[in-house]
Amino acid sequence: MEFPPIPDPTRQNTLEKLIRRLNLPTTDPICWNLLDQALLHPSWTNRSQKPDENNDRLEFLGDSVVRLLVSEFLFETYAEQNSGELTAVRAVLVSDQTFSELGKQFGLDQFLVIGSSADEGGRASRLADCFEAVLGALYLSTGDFSLIRPWLLPVIAKMTQEILNDPTRGNYKAALQELTQAKNTELPEYRLVGQTDEGKPIFISEVWFWGKCWGRGEGPSKKKAEQAAAKEAYLVVMHSA
Repeated sequence: MEFPPIPDPTRQNTLEKLIRRLNLPTTDPICWNLLDQALLHPSWTNRSQKPDENNDRLEFLGDSVVRLLVSEFLFETYAEQNSGELTAVRAVLVSDQTFSELGKQFGLDQFLVIGSSADEGGRASRLADCFEAVLGALYLSTGDFSLIRPWLLPVIAKMTQEILNDPTRGNYKAALQELTQAKNTELPEYRLVGQTDEGKPIFISEVWFWGKCWGRGEGPSKKKAEQAAAKEAYLVVMHSA
């Protein structure tokens, strides 16, 4: 099935550049209009009075597409892992943080069209949403994973191995709590010690146990600042054991 190109030749060239970045032939059966829509942030379409022509609905579909693709990959590749282990790995892979990192890795922000009303501090969430929307557009183009597997599965495979090699599974707060509980001591206490808002909010957190501060971290949210502090503390305790 052939899809017509979008009316604007300049935009068509831009979309073909993205497809080549994904190591896909531009002759593949890609619905260019859907791909264009996947790269239109709601802030832009609100401005142009076309609320239905943005990536919101494609993001919704893309979330299910990537979840199924990752689940299928883990099921087929790691037959020795039980469902609990696979669920833990999938939780890391199928997350806004991972999607944002992948969106940055593939340079989606160079193709995403946003309006002036977009939140300046929302780049990470925009990249995550855009990544899911692109997957939704590529899936609808063929009705299967044929336009997604070739470029995404190698990345997923590499990330999965890194996760399996990490005993914390990326959750340093849970790992640190298990570590302190194993020594029959009090639970880690997280203290918010600072917050700035110069362009974008930054939270600063410390984690205390055994009578002193073991880690300090910062992040765009209180939760991420606590994870950063927990990571520092976990690594210090493990290296000093």
